Amino acid sequence: MAKYGYGQARSYLLLHEGNSYDSKAILGVAHGYLEGREPLQAQEFSGGEQTVARRLKALGFQVTSSRPPAWVRDEVILACDLVFENNWYRLWADDPRIHELSELLQLLPLHPPEVRGPKFRNPNGVSRKTADIATWHPDYTGKPTKGGAIDREVLRDFLERPDEMRAAAAAIREGAKRGLFEEIAYPPAEEESDEPAAAEGRLLERRHLARERNPKLRRRKIEEFLKTHDRLACEVCGFDFGKVYGDRGEGYIECHHAVPLHASGETTTRLKDLVLLCSNCHRMIHRTSPWLTPDELRELVSR
Repeated sequence: MAKYGYGQARSYLLLHEGNSYDSKAILGVAHGYLEGREPLQAQEFSGGEQTVARRLKALGFQVTSSRPPAWVRDEVILACDLVFENNWYRLWADDPRIHELSELLQLLPLHPPEVRGPKFRNPNGVSRKTADIATWHPDYTGKPTKGGAIDREVLRDFLERPDEMRAAAAAIREGAKRGLFEEIAYPPAEEESDEPAAAEGRLLERRHLARERNPKLRRRKIEEFLKTHDRLACEVCGFDFGKVYGDRGEGYIECHHAVPLHASGETTTRLKDLVLLCSNCHRMIHRTSPWLTPDELRELVSR
């Protein structure tokens, strides 16, 4: 790199066979392998997303930002739980608990490898996040760090609902320890929603939704319901897909697990924990955080 005047990459790295390389230096030196061309010196062209990164991606290479991705709710829940245990004080990078959390965060399928970068959730970064949380605590008298909106949201949830949030943190740790999130695919980078994230975080929410979609449980719940009802209908609003859509809607209903995963844990699902809902009612339950109970939604519908 020094031969051609390149310094250390500040933004983008090229990933190849498990190693990372300076994207600008690679592209500049590779230019010299073209017939009749010379390697490019660092000052002869600019790097960045719109030049070097775009060209390398077009050639089929994997390029990642050297900056770690923004923290998501699941990660902040774990960090906030650690600050809670530490009497709302920051933890420093040499603390064994920080190293343990750093290792855990690197295992969670929340950010694909190509966006992680070499410093992804290292002890320094994790320690900094605990400072972002601790310095926004109401009892902190100094100047708070910048942090992010999600840090303050999770902190507020811990202050208002400590038992629920600590249970969510414990469930995430247990799920990671048991490999329960390994089948959960990394979410698309562009994934967005106008709905608030589940209070317990994305990983537990996806486990919860997967449990709701279990075809065997759904079938058993429907069979149980039809033993006491003539028609299959939403247990909140009474909507009957078969009556409205005819043969196309006959037998259709969605299944909702009324007990959040952080509250139930990875236990055998009981039929009494399941509720049959139409699509609208199911969406309305999941639309707010914390989720509404079926009884709460039933009260809204009956107004």
